[in-house]
Amino acid sequence: MSEIILMSDARVAAVPVAENGEPLVDVREKLLVDDRKHEDSHGAETHLRRGVLDRLLAAQALLPEGLRLLFVEGYRPPALQRRYFERYADELRAAHPDWPADRVRSAASRYVSPPEIAPHSAGAAVDLTLADADGRELDLGTEMNANPEQSDSACYTDAPNITDEARANRALLGGVLTAAGLVNYPTEWWHWSYGDRYWALAAGAPAALYGPTEPGDS
Repeated sequence: MSEIILMSDARVAAVPVAENGEPLVDVREKLLVDDRKHEDSHGAETHLRRGVLDRLLAAQALLPEGLRLLFVEGYRPPALQRRYFERYADELRAAHPDWPADRVRSAASRYVSPPEIAPHSAGAAVDLTLADADGRELDLGTEMNANPEQSDSACYTDAPNITDEARANRALLGGVLTAAGLVNYPTEWWHWSYGDRYWALAAGAPAALYGPTEPGDS
């Protein structure tokens, strides 16, 4: 997609879901997992749909020697997704009291997906970066999860206001993940997904493979 389509766009919500029932699987024995804490997730964040994990492993095999994917967050329970979305929307309302509700929703979706279509809650999305052989993060231009306000929009994947090194590292990350079949959410360089509604729209698939799921459903 040449234009930036936000998660709040009606075209994303209109994509049907043909749930294939793949289970959520723990990635910790397969990928390098960052040790930053996700207390609210109670360990759920280290899980993904099996098909997503398979594609991450394929992407990692394409990286130059000495580099690895660094997994930060995968599955997010729907209730937690809703809490994150509403909290960020509240921040935007406070900062922009003149904004109508649809503008708040659209702006919030640059950073947190609306709960009803969130790729993380389908086990389809992953937040990740690159690390060297010693597990040190490479420079990709901003901290993970920097929002547009904090980063002067440098969190956008194609942001011009980052260094050449960061741009090259983003290109490397994007190249291997795209080759493995994942799609990027262009307002967040670290967010990639497969099988969700956003992926289906970007890839031209007739339906999403995964819908929102609760722990224990799959």
